[in-house]
Amino acid sequence: MKALIIGATGATGKDLTQVLLQDPAYTEVVIFVRRSAGIRHSRLTEIITDFDKLEAVSDFIKGDVWFSCLGSTLKTAGSKEKQWHIDYEIPLKFAEIAKRNGVQKAVLVSAYGASARSKVFYSKMKGQLEEDIDRLAFDQYVIFKPGMLLRKDTDRAGEHVFGRILKFLNRLGILKRFRPLETSLLAEKLAKAPGAVGRGKHVIILEEIFTF
Repeated sequence: MKALIIGATGATGKDLTQVLLQDPAYTEVVIFVRRSAGIRHSRLTEIITDFDKLEAVSDFIKGDVWFSCLGSTLKTAGSKEKQWHIDYEIPLKFAEIAKRNGVQKAVLVSAYGASARSKVFYSKMKGQLEEDIDRLAFDQYVIFKPGMLLRKDTDRAGEHVFGRILKFLNRLGILKRFRPLETSLLAEKLAKAPGAVGRGKHVIILEEIFTF
């Protein structure tokens, strides 16, 4: 399979890139990045991309499956409008081009609680993206909805604190379905998805991800 990735420089995307490059099922991996990720591999193609001008790289958005690991925080984006652009508009535009170019499979990293009908901005944004990609009718569409993600070498203090609290509660048998998920494990499950499920829409949520 030829895989396409957006969000390849984020924690999950970095892990996914490495997993795909080690998986013989993937003959080519194409990552779309604002600046070079500094990875060298015979099966890797890097497309330097202005994500506000995706049509300029549309000829490269061709393959068997595309993965979206693209996401931001409100703090990083700077405003709700900018976060909406990064987390919703860019992946949806990429999806539209991929569908137009004959890509048949889509794998999306969303979030637990995502719903287009949510009153919470982040959840509503993620849920709207899920629905609008669904309308494009990919032959296979897999949505992963994890809870808290544990990133290697994270500089987010809240992740360290909340992650430790959750792990402690999990050991006591409390909130086990909300146990934090390492991005490296999520990446393994993402890579597995296209070959593990059939046609149609599939939603993998919380604890289901661990046993997928």
